[in-house]
Amino acid sequence: MKVLALNSSARTGGESKTELMLNHLVEGMRDAGAEVEVVHLRKKNIKNCIGCFTCMTKTPGQCIHKDDMSAELFPKWLQSDLVVYASPLFQYTVNATMKAFIERTFPICEPFLEQHGGRTFHPLRHKHPAIVMLSVAGFPEDSVFDQLSSWANYLFGKNGRQPEVKLVAEIYRPASQEMIHVKDKLNDILAATKQAGRELVDSVRVSPETMARIKQPIDDLESVAELANLYWKTCISEGITPKQFERKGMAPRPDSIESLMAILRVGFNPQGAGDTKAIMQFKFSGEVEGSCHFKIDNGTIEARAGTAEKPDLTIQVPFEVWADIITGKADGAQMLMEQKYTAEGDLLLLMKMNQLFGG
Repeated sequence: MKVLALNSSARTGGESKTELMLNHLVEGMRDAGAEVEVVHLRKKNIKNCIGCFTCMTKTPGQCIHKDDMSAELFPKWLQSDLVVYASPLFQYTVNATMKAFIERTFPICEPFLEQHGGRTFHPLRHKHPAIVMLSVAGFPEDSVFDQLSSWANYLFGKNGRQPEVKLVAEIYRPASQEMIHVKDKLNDILAATKQAGRELVDSVRVSPETMARIKQPIDDLESVAELANLYWKTCISEGITPKQFERKGMAPRPDSIESLMAILRVGFNPQGAGDTKAIMQFKFSGEVEGSCHFKIDNGTIEARAGTAEKPDLTIQVPFEVWADIITGKADGAQMLMEQKYTAEGDLLLLMKMNQLFGG
């Protein structure tokens, strides 16, 4: 199978969740024996279609534009068995870069009008490659992709306008920003995306079981929104962009005991915890007063408000001091030496804090 994988994200590397998902899909396809070429459209010169119909009359099948689309990408697109359209969700559909590419595939059509199933369409000059739609969004609901899915199915689906085109899979990942910080679920989502690549090559479909793993919820919607808002508040207060936030390895700054519990729970590193079994108690003073505790047991964590009966480690600290430590504004060991907070019990747990929550 010959596959052309198109990435229209303007972001690069770890900053792009579209690219992250696409890379794992492609890895699975290659494992299954497919010949896959990945093209980052941000690096290409693709002019907008100007609706001149030259490709239908004066130069049938050839666009008037002399750019990367005409010279390179459209011929590769025609020669592919399968094309992956990978785009971040912009205004509930593909972004402008991907839309421009798709519009520039118009030379595959002849100008004549035919009808099928009560719909009028243009016949094709060549065989149209099968299509996979892949997209990511920050919003946590699956329904955020409804408009994209409707549009994709109208263009490429089995009941769409063009009867000779086949949409073989739609891979949509909501809460894409939050999934990065939940390592166990992130790993399973990416493993499932890789499995989807294998399935597409082997059977030209993605099983419902694999799709369910890809789309699995990260957390309840209220918690996702709370963490997202803390993330944006931190970016605003620090005067930084999300890219700078990620590069600095920052964490959202908590503003309540509930948000602190959510941040530490999401930031928990199961691999770093290993077989640790312990209860960590926090007692806060200062800007926010109250307490909470965390039960760590063989790679899992449970957060609860209030006090535990027999904690292994008790930390008494002004809330704003621990918030500074979490966000990297203060060094935890230095703050302890300066007696900004106290710790009683198993101090090895305190020394393992970065290991437990630094994943």
